[in-house]
Amino acid sequence: MNNRLNNRAILIGLLMFFAIWQVLAWVIHRPIMPSPFQVLPIFAGSLFGELGIHFLASSGRVLAAIALAVVSAVPIGLGLGQMPQVNRIFAPLIAIVYPIPKIVFLPVIYVLMGITDISKIFLIALIIFFQILVVVRDEAANLHPELILSVRSLGAGRRALFRYVYFPASLPAVLTALRVSVGTAVAVLFIAEQSLTTYGLGYFIVVETYQVLRYPEMYAGILAMGLLGLILYLFIYHLELKVNRYRSEE
Repeated sequence: MNNRLNNRAILIGLLMFFAIWQVLAWVIHRPIMPSPFQVLPIFAGSLFGELGIHFLASSGRVLAAIALAVVSAVPIGLGLGQMPQVNRIFAPLIAIVYPIPKIVFLPVIYVLMGITDISKIFLIALIIFFQILVVVRDEAANLHPELILSVRSLGAGRRALFRYVYFPASLPAVLTALRVSVGTAVAVLFIAEQSLTTYGLGYFIVVETYQVLRYPEMYAGILAMGLLGLILYLFIYHLELKVNRYRSEE
């Protein structure tokens, strides 16, 4: 799928989204459901003002969480995939913890770390961490032994294998895991930002607009949070395409 087709699909999807929204506004016909023609001017005007500050705060938190998850999960996943004996020890624990919705740990994290930006970032990173860990571990474990032996025959040590074999082979899977988990990460960010904070889209949507019945501004905040998720998804998606294209040309 080329970029032109992707852009066309995005445009069509947006038009369909706003059309459905407008129909719902006509049908419901109440202040709780303003039309996109009411919300979009507010969204465009406030994105470079108050709403933009909240957008930047949320973006910083989710980007920090992604960086923390990647930096921690990739080496551990590569290590587990490369060392079956160690993986056998930790595999039962990972199998139990992986399917648990990590949002249930929010009160525990708040008690241990306090209600700070660090705790919010840690919670989001925890979700992405397990997504990446499992994918990288499985990719590293499924590499062809002949490839590893051929690289070792050239004198490559464990560090060189990590850098030139395991990590490049696992990179597409890492990007796929990131792309899939972005929606969950933004959803958890929305929940986490509702508690004792003054900046963030979750705070803006719930505290500054919903609780005081500023419905058009509330929908502008929802659009901003959707835009954040869409930007992250498309950025990772196009990066994934470039990596796969580069690998296919090798």
